[in-house]
Amino acid sequence: MSEITHILAAIDKGEAAAAAKLLPLVYDELKRLAGVKMAQESVDHTLQATALVHEAYLRLVGSNNTVGWDGRGHFFAAAAEAMRRILIENARRKKRLRHGGGRRQIDLVDAPASEPDDRLLALDEALSRLAIAARVVELRHFAALGHEDIAAILAITVYQARQKWTYARAWLRDALGNDK
Repeated sequence: MSEITHILAAIDKGEAAAAAKLLPLVYDELKRLAGVKMAQESVDHTLQATALVHEAYLRLVGSNNTVGWDGRGHFFAAAAEAMRRILIENARRKKRLRHGGGRRQIDLVDAPASEPDDRLLALDEALSRLAIAARVVELRHFAALGHEDIAAILAITVYQARQKWTYARAWLRDALGNDK
């Protein structure tokens, strides 16, 4: 019988010190096994191989373990199964709603504020001119005011009031489909 098999038999008999002797002998093999298991997981997995080894080892030789070991092969098969269960429990825990449920994680880029876009400024200016033209139409059509009164209310020149009225009237004819 190998040394590992003797130590597993001692653990089965309830010798507490035997578990401490086992870990140095099986640690490298458990670490390799955990590495294989972790390689099958997604890259954003938060559990590390070392943590997986320690958790699996505690489950295998912990104080409430009632498994009788039939040797080295049985122990490592049980270790592989324990690691699989730990990974599944971890995945289920992450899927729970209070842990983010089905939400995806995204990286937020902290980009510096960009320089004002010339096209955006031009759009804003055009909208301002369009708003003045709309206001001229409102005052001319609904309030029946003349160009002089409109210019005074909007703080523009009489020429600009006439110009906005001409533009708005042409635009409205096209938009409303009137041929008058």
